[in-house]
Amino acid sequence: MAVTKKSASTTKPKELKRENALLIESAWEVCNQVGGIYTVIRSKIPASRDRWGDNYCLIGPAVHRDRHAELDAIEDSDDLLARAVKRMTKEGYDVFYGRWLVTGRPKVILFNLVNELGNRTVNSKELLDNYGIQEKPEDDLLGQVIAFSKMTEIFINHLIEENQKEKLELFAHFHEWMAALPILPIRKNNLNIRTVFTTHATMLGRFLAMNDTSFYDNLPKYNWQQHATHFGILPIVQIERACAASADSFTTVSEVTGRECQYLLSKKPDHILPNGLNIKRFAAYHEVQVQHQNYKEVIHQFVMGHFFSSYSFNLDRTLYFFTSGRYEYHNKGYDLTLMALNKLNELMKADGSDITVVMFLITKRPTWSINPEVLESRAVMEELRLNTKAIEKQVGERLFMEAASSEDDYKLPDLNKLVDDYWRLRYRRTIQAWKSPRWPIIVTHNLHDPDRDDVLDFLRKHSLINSPEDKVKIVYHPDFVTSTNPLFGIDYNEFVRGCHLGIFPSYYEPWGYTPLESIASGVPTVTSDLSGFGDYVKKNMKVTFNNGVAVLNRDNHTMEKSADDLAKILFKFVRNTRRYRISQRQKAEDLSEKFDWSVLINEYLKAYKLALNNVRTVLKSTPAKTAAKAKPTTASRRKKTKT
Repeated sequence: MAVTKKSASTTKPKELKRENALLIESAWEVCNQVGGIYTVIRSKIPASRDRWGDNYCLIGPAVHRDRHAELDAIEDSDDLLARAVKRMTKEGYDVFYGRWLVTGRPKVILFNLVNELGNRTVNSKELLDNYGIQEKPEDDLLGQVIAFSKMTEIFINHLIEENQKEKLELFAHFHEWMAALPILPIRKNNLNIRTVFTTHATMLGRFLAMNDTSFYDNLPKYNWQQHATHFGILPIVQIERACAASADSFTTVSEVTGRECQYLLSKKPDHILPNGLNIKRFAAYHEVQVQHQNYKEVIHQFVMGHFFSSYSFNLDRTLYFFTSGRYEYHNKGYDLTLMALNKLNELMKADGSDITVVMFLITKRPTWSINPEVLESRAVMEELRLNTKAIEKQVGERLFMEAASSEDDYKLPDLNKLVDDYWRLRYRRTIQAWKSPRWPIIVTHNLHDPDRDDVLDFLRKHSLINSPEDKVKIVYHPDFVTSTNPLFGIDYNEFVRGCHLGIFPSYYEPWGYTPLESIASGVPTVTSDLSGFGDYVKKNMKVTFNNGVAVLNRDNHTMEKSADDLAKILFKFVRNTRRYRISQRQKAEDLSEKFDWSVLINEYLKAYKLALNNVRTVLKSTPAKTAAKAKPTTASRRKKTKT
């Protein structure tokens, strides 16, 4: 859908006032945890509520089966939102209006999509006739997205009509293509509500980056329609392009993704909205080092169970590195990380280092179960622990009796004689059962496809297989770390605090929450200038690795060059003193406060002001129906569904 160029307003810019405005924020991941946008939405709520108060509401689809546990209904309300919901309910739609029981307790509206899915044919024809978007009947998710967007559109129409009493300035902020379709009829009908569209990553960019190692070099050369058709995502890309062109304010999360939007969506973002966190949830202040020590001890227990049955090393001279995220081997930089670790291993050997590095790769892969060898080794170690405690208790009691009854003040009794033969035998047998001639295995779980796993393939080819001579050990954990996980028994954020360094040198990462969460937990991190977070740090903050963040240069660098540079960063970290690392942890947590939503929410306000003052121009497309004419269409569609 083509749009004529927007002209700048010559009148004095309007001011955005909280008491005279209502913001609705729509996303597929409202009350529905799927990925990173859930983190954006939920963590931003306290700052949004501080700014908008009760003139703020979230909209999402009622698709998560456990959502009822997180919601409280709002009853007997006659506010603007409630009146619009009641109108939809009278028309036969299933709509929930209540509060989300998370920090900030925001208002939330959820649409049950079941009935509207029956109108898919009608809705798809509207998409094609009005906007040239070709539907894919076999795509179930796309069908749900269309139903959700249609119900949002109907709600907004009612909201605008009910607003004739309050005369508030209405704003609708849509995240990603799965929520953004209502922008098109709003723009086409020139409805009295201002729209903001945020794409967190273009769908085409994600596909291209996974399949083209020269993605950024080739970015200006791609034929978007040809490649979208090739990957089977043409309707999605058409939605993204149309919504970017039609929104009053088009935004994305980083300049890296902005460059992607310019070429793949033919639209340069009007504003950048960097992602933040509710840093108060992470803050430990003076307890950063204490928590690190406590959770490091838990990781020590895992490492002993995993490695010490084969051979041991000095845990006091051991560093824990980690990386985590979706299993996108190239996009997430797992390939580069492994290359750098291989180089680090050789550097440490050549240096005669007495340090051991244990690298944890945490991701999600299809698995059958935890490897029985891993569980058995840990179980036998726990048995050994019980034996030693029993011996300790017995020796302690008998030593006390010997000391109390002894006539010789200086003679220490033979401690071996204080232990029963039963416990000596059990102790020896447990050690014998625990010790193994095999080297520690790399992957903790039984994978469905171990012969086609890129991580394992690299480790085999480069013989990075946990030999006693290796200074860098690998633990590949293809499942989430949770408190119910029998291998660790702590949550992911606690595991992170126990580590020394996070490594996230992504090739394709629109923002990157993992390195931000890392520094918020007081753990230094390595990111890349091809991630939104790394690019933001590099361009907006004068920081070095001393402050807890190292930004690896990947843009316009070869893999080999980037791997060398990353290995050097890691080697320098390994050689630093413990005192330096303690200082670095404190500075990392301090730096994270610059990414608190209380600071970054101001960027959202700028995007809303841009939308408020945007001058809409005439669309070069089929004239849209007026809001008045749209109402009978809604009613007739509703009757068809009932029938």
